[in-house]
Amino acid sequence: MPGGTSFYFAHAIKHLNADDFLLVTALADPDMEIVENIRKEGINVKVLPSTHSVCFENIYGENQNERTQRVTAKADPFTVEGLQDINARIIHLGSLLADDFSLDVIKYLSQKALLSVDVQGFLRKVENEKVLPVDWPEKRKALKYIHILKANEAEMEVLTGCTEPHEAALMIADWGVKEVLLTLGDKGSLIYSKGQFHEIPAYPALQIVDATGCGDTYMVGYLYMRNKGASYREAGCYAAAMCTIKLQSHGPFSGTEESIKTVAGVSK
Repeated sequence: MPGGTSFYFAHAIKHLNADDFLLVTALADPDMEIVENIRKEGINVKVLPSTHSVCFENIYGENQNERTQRVTAKADPFTVEGLQDINARIIHLGSLLADDFSLDVIKYLSQKALLSVDVQGFLRKVENEKVLPVDWPEKRKALKYIHILKANEAEMEVLTGCTEPHEAALMIADWGVKEVLLTLGDKGSLIYSKGQFHEIPAYPALQIVDATGCGDTYMVGYLYMRNKGASYREAGCYAAAMCTIKLQSHGPFSGTEESIKTVAGVSK
């Protein structure tokens, strides 16, 4: 089935009051039908041609916070030339593999917008189709250009060597990131910015059906609310509520703003 950050992010944000969103993706010609289906749903898409599309196999055990992955195809990396006509207030990089975005591309985009990054792809090495966790060799050079960075608990440990979220957040901030988001599964999430920690709860789900895309859904909620001027805590709670709704069904987030507010306990 279609997936990846671009897919989950685009399908989630279309359920929010956001009419200025552009999806930029690298895709092979045989997969263009996926883009046409997304466009039919009112999502603006720019496609960069690629020899192949990224193809992942996700395998979950009983614990939905843990998964093993296999990559059977890789897309061409994004380039400065391919992104020259992209302009926005916030640009979010949903990397799937370590070479999707070079340091030069990160520097270039940081000059055009507030740069947000999900670190997951930068910590993935593919060997014989297997996805292995690795540190990001250029992290010290790259992170000073990144305003917002999200990592889950496992990624946090690979990136920093720390198992304690508060210590890890401080280290990432020391490397230059302005807003550090650490998602901790059923333990909630932690946001660190401007010298303050914000503990965000995990709202209980009626049932856990599909965890794929939860991190992307979190970023949709967080960036959407921050773009509207919400506080770190308000944005984090909104993002966590979106994740709870997404967990309860297969595929991308399909809830409403009212359902998000209900889960987060926010009144109209």
